[in-house]
Amino acid sequence: MRVAAGAGETVVLTQVLAGMGGVGKTQLAAAYARRVWQQGVQVLVWVNAATRDGIVSAYADTAARLGLPLADRDDPEQAAREFLVWAETTGWPWLVVLDDVQRPKDLSGLWPPAAVSAAGGRVLVTTRLREAALAGADRATVGIGAFTEAEARSYLAAKLGGQVPVAELDGLAADLGLLPLALAQAAAYISNAAISCAAYRQRLATRLLAHSVPGEDYLPDGHRRIVTVAWELSIDHAGRVAPAGLARAVLCLVSVLDPAGIPQSVLTSPPALEYLTSYLPEPAADASGEDARVVDEAVVDEVLRVLHRHSLIDHDRTATHREIRVHQLIHRATRENLIALPELGPHLFTEVAHTAADALLRIWPPVERDQLGQVLRANTSALHKASGTALYSPDTGAHRALFHAAPSLGDTGQVTAAITACTDLHATCLQHFGSDHPDTLASRHNVARWRGRAGDVAGAAAAFEELLADCERVLGPDHPHTLITRGSWAYERGQAGDAAGAAAAFEELLADCERVLGPDHPHTLITRANRAAGRGRAGDAAGAVAACEELLADHERVLGPDHPDTLATRYGLGGRAGDAAGAAAALEELLADQKRVLGPDHPATLITRGNLADFRGEAGDAVGAVAAFEELLADCERVLGGDHPGTLITRGNLAAGRGRAGDAAGAVAAYEETLADYERVLGSDHPDTLTIRRNLAAWRERLAGA
Repeated sequence: MRVAAGAGETVVLTQVLAGMGGVGKTQLAAAYARRVWQQGVQVLVWVNAATRDGIVSAYADTAARLGLPLADRDDPEQAAREFLVWAETTGWPWLVVLDDVQRPKDLSGLWPPAAVSAAGGRVLVTTRLREAALAGADRATVGIGAFTEAEARSYLAAKLGGQVPVAELDGLAADLGLLPLALAQAAAYISNAAISCAAYRQRLATRLLAHSVPGEDYLPDGHRRIVTVAWELSIDHAGRVAPAGLARAVLCLVSVLDPAGIPQSVLTSPPALEYLTSYLPEPAADASGEDARVVDEAVVDEVLRVLHRHSLIDHDRTATHREIRVHQLIHRATRENLIALPELGPHLFTEVAHTAADALLRIWPPVERDQLGQVLRANTSALHKASGTALYSPDTGAHRALFHAAPSLGDTGQVTAAITACTDLHATCLQHFGSDHPDTLASRHNVARWRGRAGDVAGAAAAFEELLADCERVLGPDHPHTLITRGSWAYERGQAGDAAGAAAAFEELLADCERVLGPDHPHTLITRANRAAGRGRAGDAAGAVAACEELLADHERVLGPDHPDTLATRYGLGGRAGDAAGAAAALEELLADQKRVLGPDHPATLITRGNLADFRGEAGDAVGAVAAFEELLADCERVLGGDHPGTLITRGNLAAGRGRAGDAAGAVAAYEETLADYERVLGSDHPDTLTIRRNLAAWRERLAGA
């Protein structure tokens, strides 16, 4: 592999590492990736290639992080294609690792460019498959099998020292089927337990004779049984190492999360610490008579190091948000042995699944500013898949982590992905609970909400009207979910053009929210904000400003000055009628706070930038406004995608800005191009589409009269 990938000329640079599970393909790929990273590779993409969605998602995320112009978060396939184009044309050295390819057809159209300069790109694939579809003139297949007897003997001798008789090394290698993963665990066990090779073989033989493996036998020649038994011996010994009693409990939590990367903060969150504390030995009271047991962050880190030394996990403190990785066979063996425990298995598995979900939810940042949110979504997805029905209870409904993960996509600008995730959650709730369960109704609400944010305001309004009838029938008119649905329906009506009807609905709703929830409840404050915005849309600009000023004081008192809702209210105050310069100054100040609190790429920050550019144009700086809109448009396309309503609005504002700057022809051309996309994305009858059409007609008339 090193020779083929490092010759310094145009060579075949796609290497396919093929072999059965447990032979160390992923470890080889990781070692190679670390080496080329140290040698100067500038872009390293590690892809969990078990599914096509995983491949597309990794490419799309890379395109977004590279700031590629067509990296559309609402169209991951397009963003993935943009990354592949970049990979073929860039001069930067890069490496793409496609780990655990399970179906060659998943890579159709997604193979990175293979035959390029060695200074450019390299591709490394790991797979259990040996199929013609993975071979080709531009790909070299490297068979990775179990060790030979000589390789196994050499490996064990290096790990255990030269004092172990060759016969014992060969016997142990044979017992473990020459399987690298099992040999690594055995060597770690022998070293950590300070026992002889013969003693380990005796323990191994006892377990192998008594052990039966649950589930599908997906490894040949009994290798799965060998891996599982080696795992049992290792975890038993790790559990006796200080801090005693915690290794198995930590590994159980890891086994229901994403094996490709788990934040250590998940395992050090309060729910996880409370769960782990329950696995400590019987409490020993201190001098005050109180329980002296404690599991804290330092203890968890120590346990992770123990598991790492026993080759049960990979623990890298420098891998931000992905400090913990685990081999898929160990991941599965842990989970299956947990489920298979007599009598207590199902109960313990449900407890583990809920603890993991509680931990993910606890550390989820209120505003996503880095990759943590994406990693948490991947872990929530892995947990959902691994836990089956454990996160769905007839008594408590679906776990809140599921309801947080799906809409969080939309909060980061991935509106189309949010619709898909919320629709899937609704289908699952419908299956488990039926149509009238509160969680089924709540998931319907999320689907309708993101439909509206994607531009289908008429469809969203109709969906909320239908949902409201069911909420009133099932929950009652004063239930908080019913009140929230009334607010959402009123909001979408206003977005669809019925400003007067929306304003009246918010006035009526506010009285009920104050009566049922109280004046300081967050939903009451949201209703007041929507009422103020509705007044503005209905033409009462002065009334809207007065309402926002009053609301801002209550927001700062109840939520604090940096709460996103407080910042949103300040945004509502930025549109002071007749005072463009004052509005621009207020928005400048707000923008600085939004960048500090929300981050520069948050959708709300982008909206404020657009409004600020617009007021600059009104204040007389037409050229500066155009430059600001052009810069903003590039960021909107990168963060939100080309078809996001916010991106379309920015394009319309840029067209208007060009006209105000004296470029009437440029304004007409931009409006014509923008109108076509408005009609395609939002429909010809959408209020925003009609506005663009009117503006285009006006600028055509000005251009004709010039």
